[in-house]
Amino acid sequence: MNESIARMFDLTGRVALVTGGGGSYGREIVRALALAGAETYVASRDIDALAELKLQYAQEGISIRVLRLDQGDEKSILEARDAIKREAGRLDILVNNAVARPAVTGMNEDAARWDESFHVNATGLLVVTRSMAEIMSEGGSIINIGSMMGLVGVEPTNYAGTDMQGWYPDYHFHKGGMVNVTRFFASYYGSRGIRCNCINPGGLEAGQPELFLKNYAERTCLGRLAQKGDLAGSVIFLASSASNYITGTNLPVDGGYTAK
Repeated sequence: MNESIARMFDLTGRVALVTGGGGSYGREIVRALALAGAETYVASRDIDALAELKLQYAQEGISIRVLRLDQGDEKSILEARDAIKREAGRLDILVNNAVARPAVTGMNEDAARWDESFHVNATGLLVVTRSMAEIMSEGGSIINIGSMMGLVGVEPTNYAGTDMQGWYPDYHFHKGGMVNVTRFFASYYGSRGIRCNCINPGGLEAGQPELFLKNYAERTCLGRLAQKGDLAGSVIFLASSASNYITGTNLPVDGGYTAK
């Protein structure tokens, strides 16, 4: 019985693509999929950074493949799709993790930067999903990486006493939209047996000011921010046959932030 349960989470023989795989969460996702047995592609605009990641993981005995993919450039997306089809023949798991943050000043941001943000994070997400779904196998899994910020509004007290702020409307727009486009993809691709779900992570501890960490931690049920490794289990679950009858679902992985 234990062996059959373990096989449910085994991704051996499956082909996965993680977009935006060079960031903190991206690296964790790539590592988890590869360790679970998937032939794992990681893609982003910065191919040099990915080459370094590939070398680092190789030294740990983890094999990954790297591709250049600019989510703001349809030609780049199609070239990445064709490379996967040529090398692996198909795609079983797509993790939409890439995000651009060109708008950094808040509500008074220049409109051109908002346009850039929407082009990559909205149009780009649609093009990536549409393109990669063309080569996805029946029973495939699309996993969108959203944010708990797509489920709630800004909590100003998180930033009290720091020079940080959370007034980024484009980010909230994209991550909130990801919640419902997940349901759209689940419906659209369901007839092909392709599932789509969304993980909404909470904040990751990454050297933020101590006061912010304290403020934020108090807002969660578990009293802390996410740590390295906290996202891996949910990704493997949604990528694997253990979640075969789950689609159109939004899963907060936020230490209970949105439960309060």
